[in-house]
Formats: sequence, C-alpha cells, structure tokens
Amino acid sequence: MSKMYAAIAGTGHYVPEKVLTNADLERMVETSDEWIRTRTGIGERRIAGANEFSSDMGAAAGRMALANAGVAPEDVEAIYVGTCTPDMFFPSTACLIQAALGAKRAYGFDVSAACSGFLVALDTAAAAIESGRIQNALVVGAEKLSSVTDWTQRDTCVLFGDGAGAVVLKPSDRPGVRSTLLGVDGNLDDLLYLPGGGCRHPASAESVRDRLHFIHMAGRETFKVAVTTMFEAAKEATRRAGLAIGDIDWMIFHQANLRIIDAVAQRLGGPEIARKAIVNIDRYGNTSAASIPLALSEAVADGRVKSGDKILMVAFGGGLTWGGMVVEWI
Repeated sequence: MSKMYAAIAGTGHYVPEKVLTNADLERMVETSDEWIRTRTGIGERRIAGANEFSSDMGAAAGRMALANAGVAPEDVEAIYVGTCTPDMFFPSTACLIQAALGAKRAYGFDVSAACSGFLVALDTAAAAIESGRIQNALVVGAEKLSSVTDWTQRDTCVLFGDGAGAVVLKPSDRPGVRSTLLGVDGNLDDLLYLPGGGCRHPASAESVRDRLHFIHMAGRETFKVAVTTMFEAAKEATRRAGLAIGDIDWMIFHQANLRIIDAVAQRLGGPEIARKAIVNIDRYGNTSAASIPLALSEAVADGRVKSGDKILMVAFGGGLTWGGMVVEWI
C-alpha cells in the first residue's frame, strides 16, 4: 500500500469591515503613526463588531475554504480551530463553527497554543489524514483579539487586530505537508500571557481591577526570543523537508511585527530570501492564530502561490510556543 499524504486543497479568509487606523489610535492613546510604523510596520487593523465573534469569522473563512476545495459542509469529517480568543471556554469554538456550517458529520476541538495555534491544528489534521482515519479536515485560525486588548496601553493596543483564515486538508499521493516542527518552553510563560479567566485568576472584582483579562507582554524580551526561535524553527523545518532555504518559494511568518519578520528573513539569507516573505501585517496587525492562514489565503487568491511552490510557515506565541512547517502546493 502506498503512503498516504495530506495536502491543502482549498483556502479561505475573512476580516471584519471596521478599519482602525494609526490615526484613530492617535486619538485614543499617546502615540503617532510614525511611532507605530517604525516599531511594528502596522498601518491599520480590522476590528470585529460587538456581535461578531471568533466563531463567526472562523465560519466565514471556513465556507470560503470549503468552496475553493469543492467540499460540501455535510462531508466535512473534522474541524480543528486554533484560537486564544474562543467565544467561551465551552462549548469549543470548533463546535460553534460546526453548527454554523451545518457540518453534521464533523467532530472538532480547539487548540490553545496562542499564535502558533494554526500550525499545531494543521499538524493534528495532517496526522489524522495520513493515518487514514479521516478523508478531509477543516483547519481554522480565528481571533477576536480586540476583546482582550487593553486600549489604554499604547505598547500593546497598537499591535492587535481581528480576523480568520482557514484551509481544507485532503489525502494526496504526493507530500503536501512535507515537514513539521513544534515546540514549547513553559519557562518563558511570563513574556506573553493573558492571566485572567482561568482557575488561577477567575473572574472577580479584583481580576478586573488589576486588568488581568487583557494581553500582557514584555515587548523587548519577546522580540529577542521571537527572532531566535523563528530562525531556528525555519531552519529545522526546512531541513526536515529535505530542502535548503534557497529551495523555498514563499515564506509566511507569523505577522507579529515587521521588524521580527525582516530580522528572521535576513538571518536566513539576506535580501534575496527576504523578498520571498508574504507580508500583510501593515493592513491587519497581529491576528495571532489567524495570521498565517489569512496571509496564505490572500496569496493563493491573488495568484502568487502556484502548483509546485514550496511554502515555509513559521510561528511563535505565548507559552512560549513555536512551530515550523513546509508545505508543497499541489
């Protein structure tokens, strides 16, 4: 029996209508367009409406991915969702997306790995397909980070936005997912975290007073660790795929900060490699687990990604978590 591989068969994405520009933020906190662009590369970000949630955005991206893959919702067998902003603790966002899509046959669950969540979910789906247990899977990254952003803190509120991306995985006789590297280091849990809401800091007057239900980040330290971690993950994922960095056609780094993306790309091979980076952080900011599938879907939609292209995807997030994956476009 020939080996079964997993390959991406369709992509989709969704962003809310509301645009929050740097000029808007200048009226909210002490900052400037020049300060934000110089330090992050962000010009604007999308903000979900009051009644628009991660499941809504994830379902919209999922519908697009299913349509592009030619898979009917009722034929979906599994839904894996990477998110750090679930609609609620339970039921999972995957359950809510399953209901919204009418994917009656599908099981599903959420993956909590912060900004690395999409790659962890994608690896989980690929393993299920390669084992022969399922024939297709919908993998979603969806975030409403505006709901956990402290809009009084200029160092963090300028960074985050809302959105979703999705892919459909199917079996293939050629390796679509060529390699995966995943990792965590819980000793770095204090670099990027959201402490409120769990059993350690449950909802209370004190947790609200202390603003524990918002994202906390040690920016300078996170930057340094992110560059090193993503560089090493990119090298190792490429090596595991049996490729050299020069063989990669496109690179999609987690869209956290343009300076991080540039630093990693330069360390991997200078300007020639940096030109292969797909970047949309200027329009969407950091959308956590949604950032990689959102960028991938846009690149597929505008024709940049073509059959045979080899795509390196790399992420890091709170935990600390990280991941690297090489995918060949079938």
